[in-house]
Amino acid sequence: MHSVTILIALLVVILTELAFGRFMQKEHTKLRDVIMEIFSTANVFFIAPPLVVVGASSLAATLFPEHAGALSHLPVWVMFLMLMVGEDMAQYWWHRTTHMFPLLYNLHRVHHDADYLNSRIVYRNGFFFYFLLPSLWIAAALVYLGLGEVYAFYIVAKNIVIIAAHSSVHWDEPLYKIKWLNPVMWIVERTISTPATHSAHHGRHKEDGITNYKGNFGNFFFLWDVLFGTAKITRKFPAEYGVENLNEVSGAQLMLWPLVGASKGSKETVVKPAE
Repeated sequence: MHSVTILIALLVVILTELAFGRFMQKEHTKLRDVIMEIFSTANVFFIAPPLVVVGASSLAATLFPEHAGALSHLPVWVMFLMLMVGEDMAQYWWHRTTHMFPLLYNLHRVHHDADYLNSRIVYRNGFFFYFLLPSLWIAAALVYLGLGEVYAFYIVAKNIVIIAAHSSVHWDEPLYKIKWLNPVMWIVERTISTPATHSAHHGRHKEDGITNYKGNFGNFFFLWDVLFGTAKITRKFPAEYGVENLNEVSGAQLMLWPLVGASKGSKETVVKPAE
């Protein structure tokens, strides 16, 4: 049921971008972009995460049958905090780590390879990226332990924030111009990911004073960037998106590494992520 809700949220953002003429980005889009985005989104909803959840649950039931639902007695707020730390903070560190090591960056590069930013690339990652995503395995374990009902709410809220943060229709931009909302937005932009903070992570040129490619890693909660020193908040948006200093590789290599391209070595796949 939560997958349907997330798809509806994605559709709402897509329709909004269509209404503003910011969805197709025809001047930047290649046919391979469309193919990769369809494949990636299908992978998230129908292949990788479902297989991880089923696999992790089956493994837990086999190894620890006596612990099924063991944490179901906990208060809702405690369960939410456990998911916040165990799932979202873990994804922050995974995301940050992929930007540090070329071997892992090969799985994530396709997310940044586009020179545009909108709802089409929310789930655009290499096929094997989500199979190795630690937070997904942790979430599956927590659900097995009894956090299922809270997780259903949590994962919908998280995906709505992530989808909105990638959108080319910036919900936060007009709010920054309302003076009496400044204290509220100060808290909001340091708590969850917003279009402004996440756009900075996708900026192409570090010299623009906005781009923070080696930071702003937060997915649901931007709080992790604030706590761990990787936050950059400007309330501005980069003029260009993408990554500098990358060599050209095929769409198949972007999506299917290491099955495609691993024999060339990681340096062949990515020259160097922008500093």
